[in-house]
Order: sequence, then C-alpha cells, then structure tokens
Amino acid sequence: MANHDIDITVRRGTVHALMGENGAGKSTLMKILYGMQRPDEGTIAINGKQVQLGTPADAIDLGIGMVHQHFMLADNLTVWENIVLGGEKLHGIGGKAKAKIQEISDQYGLGVRPDALVEDLGVADRQRVEILKVLYRGANILILDEPTAVLVPQEVDALFDNLRELKAEGVTVIFISHKLHEVLAVADAISVIRRGTTVGDADPKTVTARQLAELMVGAELPSPESRESTVTADEMLAVEGLRIAKTDAEGIERVVLDDVSLRIRRGEVLGIAGVEGNGQAELVEAIMGMIPLDAGTVSLNGKDVTSALTRARREAGIGYIPEDRHRHGLLLEAPLWENRILGHVTETPNSKGVLLDPAGARKDTQRIVEEYDVRTPGIEVTAASLSGGNQQKLIIGREMSHDPKLLVAAHPTRGVDVGAQAQIWDQIRKAQREGLAVLLISADLDELIGLSDTIRVIYRGRLVADADPATVTAEDLGTAMTGAARGHIESETDAVAEEKATAAEGTEAASDSSADDTQAGE
Repeated sequence: MANHDIDITVRRGTVHALMGENGAGKSTLMKILYGMQRPDEGTIAINGKQVQLGTPADAIDLGIGMVHQHFMLADNLTVWENIVLGGEKLHGIGGKAKAKIQEISDQYGLGVRPDALVEDLGVADRQRVEILKVLYRGANILILDEPTAVLVPQEVDALFDNLRELKAEGVTVIFISHKLHEVLAVADAISVIRRGTTVGDADPKTVTARQLAELMVGAELPSPESRESTVTADEMLAVEGLRIAKTDAEGIERVVLDDVSLRIRRGEVLGIAGVEGNGQAELVEAIMGMIPLDAGTVSLNGKDVTSALTRARREAGIGYIPEDRHRHGLLLEAPLWENRILGHVTETPNSKGVLLDPAGARKDTQRIVEEYDVRTPGIEVTAASLSGGNQQKLIIGREMSHDPKLLVAAHPTRGVDVGAQAQIWDQIRKAQREGLAVLLISADLDELIGLSDTIRVIYRGRLVADADPATVTAEDLGTAMTGAARGHIESETDAVAEEKATAAEGTEAASDSSADDTQAGE
C-alpha cells in the first residue's frame, strides 16, 4: 500500500517540508494533493473545508499549484508565452498578460523578465518561471518537488529568499527534498513519512540533521569513517583534446566541448562540477562512445578506444550510471530482471555462451534487490512501477555487479534518500579501495566534496578551474561554476584568514618599529 494513515496538518503562510525514503509514499501523496490520483479513503481539507480533488484542474481551482522537478517549459517561447499557455482566459494575452506577470514577479521578488526567451535562461531562472506560472493561475498553496536538485548554493539561497517572500505574502509552501541541511534552513515545520505512513513531525529549530535522517530510515545511522587516499599511479582513463560541436535547428554550429583533457588513476574519484548544460552530458557521452568526436582521443587502461563502440567499451570494463535513467538506463515497460541485463548482455550471469540466461538474470536481480534495498513487490514488476530512487538503486546495483574498472557516474544519488545515499557512497568507496576509477558528475556539491579526490569545474564546454576537496567550500565551487573563477580555487575563508594574518603581522611589525623609534628618540 503506497499510503496509509497519512496525517499532516500544514499551517497557512509556512514552508512545510515533507521528507522520507525512496518509496516512502511522498510522490503518491503529492499526486493525491494535486488531483492526479484519488485516495481510497481519508479526507482532505483546505481552510477547514473538506474538498474532492479528482483532477489537477480541481486542485488549480482550489489554489493548489505544483512545480515538478523536471520543468515543463517550451524553450522556443518567451517567458510570458509559457506562463499564459493554457491560461489565456485568466488575464487575456499580450500587453495585459505581460503586465500581470510583471506585477506578480515584482510582488514576490522573483525578478522574471516576461520577454526573455526561455532557451536563454539558466536553471534557476526557469524554476522561477515555473513558480510564477502557478502563481499566475491563482495558487496560494505551492508544492515544490526537489526544487534545489540542480541549483548551485547561491541559487539555493536566492530560492529560499523567494520562498520567504512568498510566506510573507501568505502563500503556503510544501517543500519536498532529500537535502537535510536545506530543509533545516528553510522549513517552519517538517513531516516524515516512512513506508507509506507519517511517523513523526520535527521542529527544524531543535532537531539535528542526524536525528532527522534516523527518523527517516527508522534506524541509527553509522558514524562516518575517516578517508584515506586510495589513488595509485596507474592511469585508467585518459581524455585528450576533446572537441564536439553541434548544429542547431537554424543551422548554427555551437561548440559544446572545447579542448577538454583529463586523466583518472586507479582508486581515484575525479569530480566534475558545473551548472547543467555546460558540457557535462556531452563529456559523458563522448567517453561512453555515444556521440562522435570532432577532435580528441579517449584511452582506457592504456588502450585507445576512440573508435570503439559503446558495447566494446562496456565489455572493456566501463560501468555507466546515466544522467537520464529513463532514456539511457532503463526499459520502463520491461520487468526488473530484463533491466538487469541492459548493457551487460554478453556477461555472466546474464548469458551462457551466445545464449541469454534468464534464470541467471532473475537470480542476480533478486540479489541486487536485497543488497541495494530496492523497494519492490518482486522482480517481475516493470521498472516504471518503481519510484525514481528505487530505479536508481537498481541501476547502481547492476553496474557495480560487474566489477568495473572505470565507473562513469552522472548524478548517482539524484532522487535517493539519505539512507540509500550513504549506502551508494559506501559501495563506491569500497570499490575505490579495490582500484575502481570514478568520473563523478554531480549537482550535489556536498557529494562532490565528500567523494572526490580532485574536483574540476566545467564552464561553457571548457575545464576552467580545479579544487582540492579538502579545502574548497560549496560556495567557492558555486562561484566557479558561474564562470567567476579560473585556475586553482582556494577557499575564501582560508584566503581571508591568510589576509588577516598578513595584516596582523604588518600591524605588529609597524608597532615594533614605532616602539624602536620611540626608544631611539629617548
């Protein structure tokens, strides 16, 4: 049962966070509150009055708006055209509609430009357009699903400022997130769901991140272990001078990767930080042999694989966790055991000689389900029936089961809960100690800092900066990701401390010199 005995009370004009493990029932509850799914029993009341939510239109009419994690905007339209689309009868079209959009944007401090083309906007601006779109339709209850998943720290701070402005204007926000420190920073109240039911509420003013995580998973979490370097001298991946250009619909060529070179050694995690859309996806696809190169080479374990097909690279020992699990990681309408075979059709336990081995695949799928805590009624259900986080755990279990030499991991813990995240990190660290090399692409800067041995920043298709995870801060990385820093990044706090120390030494020296002069005068 996806939901049972869910009891949540949300006060008007507050940010109410909803947290829980993957498969806990958060998505089902949000679908019910947005009229996408009918509950079998129970009641929903808005402003003390019981309501029926049969469709999203019912929810919108009652002032409920939802901003999904994956934005639903048309790139070829302007901001105001996207906002008005489907709501032409509300405030008309043209000048009147644009004036209303500008009025709402100013009222809530969103800073949206109605005439801007959506394809020219960054992720944070697109998110504000989505928020403005539901406000334009009269929403006073706003559901945000993982709103910070692809934002840099400065953009997260700006979003939280927007949410505080919305609160001040009486808007109620339901905030779904896996990021404990962000929830503690912005929420007025927290509800935790575990296995389909509410297990408790928490006060962000008094609860700690660890207590909240343990409430979510229903058990005490292990203490973090200190890390020792596992990096060896043996080079596993060498990428030299990659260049990729794409031609858009208007025939204009755009360079998406420009002279990118990097090396990863056995036992090393190289993290790539960057705002989405700056070439990370193309870098991954180039290494996997999924797109052609205009220039450059790719070598694996000393062997040139530039011309090798994706299958040959996989068989040579590359594990792959894709950014888009639905497009490149799963067959959604196929059962879990068939998804276990994807990318490894020629390898045991999926095959015997030239023939597939369904029995072996089924048996190993069951092992992955148990070992990686994939919440499912069985291995015969389709991948589409799993929550996003459980789909991710299935993919990671599949890729780690073949003892890869190199793991290309794009957002490996996106959409998974804190317990699963810790488990995935442990699996990667264990394999790293045994010599696994990892290329880690992540929008979670804490993940990059916590897992990486080296971090490099990608901006507009070029690697523009590098950082030491032992000293860099998330804020430093966020600044570099927007193109404001080049070369080696030093922690701002360290730099400030050094500057203060230098100034203090100068003051002390001047004081000593003054004292010497005084004594000489005497």
